[in-house]
Amino acid sequence: MERWLVRLAWAVDALGALVPVGMLCAVTRQPQPWLTAVLAGLSWLAVGTTKNRYTREELSNGNTVLPVVRDWLTMLGVLAVICVGARIEVDLGVCVLALLPCLGLGVLRRRLVHRYLVVMRRRAQALRRVLVVGEAGAVDVVLAELAHRTDHEYVVVGSCLVGEEATDSALPVPARLACDGEAPEGAPDGETVLRCAAQLDADLVFVAPGRQLSAARVRRLAWALHDGGRNLAILPGLIDVSQHRVRLAKAAGLTVMHIDPAGQRGLPVLLKQVTDRLGALLLLVLLSPVFAAVAAAIRLTTAGPVFYWQIRIGRDLMPFRMWKFRTMVVAADRMRGSLERSNEHDGAMFKIRRDPRVTRVGRLLRRFSLDELPQLFNVLAGHMSLVGPRPPLPEEVERYDGTEIRRLSVKPGLTGLWQVSGRSDLSWDETVALDLSYVDNWSYGRDIGVLVRTVRAVVDGRGAY
Repeated sequence: MERWLVRLAWAVDALGALVPVGMLCAVTRQPQPWLTAVLAGLSWLAVGTTKNRYTREELSNGNTVLPVVRDWLTMLGVLAVICVGARIEVDLGVCVLALLPCLGLGVLRRRLVHRYLVVMRRRAQALRRVLVVGEAGAVDVVLAELAHRTDHEYVVVGSCLVGEEATDSALPVPARLACDGEAPEGAPDGETVLRCAAQLDADLVFVAPGRQLSAARVRRLAWALHDGGRNLAILPGLIDVSQHRVRLAKAAGLTVMHIDPAGQRGLPVLLKQVTDRLGALLLLVLLSPVFAAVAAAIRLTTAGPVFYWQIRIGRDLMPFRMWKFRTMVVAADRMRGSLERSNEHDGAMFKIRRDPRVTRVGRLLRRFSLDELPQLFNVLAGHMSLVGPRPPLPEEVERYDGTEIRRLSVKPGLTGLWQVSGRSDLSWDETVALDLSYVDNWSYGRDIGVLVRTVRAVVDGRGAY
């Protein structure tokens, strides 16, 4: 990663704390304003450095809000202790107010850096060259998962396989490790892997432990890689587990990885419920002129009712009546059977890009997702949430397997990862993967992030038909 990004992060954070504090303290005639400003800047940088916010991994992290808020609160405590120790009698309210720009700038800086890195990675830049070590089956799984997304920093340049089994990948395999712990030519594991990494110019080694890669063997390999100046990462075999659910512990020399369940009770869940009800009520009030305009447009241009309802399946397989603005002709449901062969979506969903049942006004409403606004009444009634998986039809649910049915373990949402990631342009497998990721890794902060991204998705209109 470019070093200038690290320097830029330091400069933005330092100036974001120093300048507002110095100026506001000077204007309000606080004692020693610029000393306080310097201490604020140093405290902000110290907290970020202590929590490794300027490392490659953190700069690549897309989680932009909660880490900054936690660091900011920590910095307030650190600065308060320093001011007491240095006997600087600064007004607490003035100091907190002066540090608010630092909070907003920190969030903006992380978001812009993450977005820049995503763009660069999609151009095959700012990537880390990775060598994967493991048995053929495990290596194939790793390659398949990494190939699903392009927003990560890893590009696999080759593999060092354990045993003689063939891999499905066409990537080079410069050498193999024997099942008994020694490579065929008799070299230790570490020497063989280091040679492969040097040959492929890989700066990071992924190790996928398996039956042939015991803990002791991985330990010796780690010693060799670190002594040889190569970085090592262990792949525990988990798929789509958010960092906030993982806790590491030690027991008798073993590293124990605890996987916490997604939050189902407590303060975050209460906040979600309050946000749903109050948010839906507020949006209904604010958007009432839009409701009136859309209703008038439908009434004046097509025959039939303004609203349309369907039975959808909600949490725990409970059916409910979901409301929308009508975007199709009145007999649309009876026409679906004749259009089944024109379905352009795989899996359980039914979508046609140029659906002949959609009215002219309906196309405009769908383009900007205005037809979904009546679902705010469903949110207010408790059938839906502002954020959640897409609410499916009963006939879709009948085709679900044991994995897909887990989408219904939470309330469906007015918006969600599906809506902000491409909507109908996504395949069925991609849709299920996004919904399962939401169910398994839910957090209140993630909901807020989806709501923010929804605004851009609505304006963009990609996949809305």
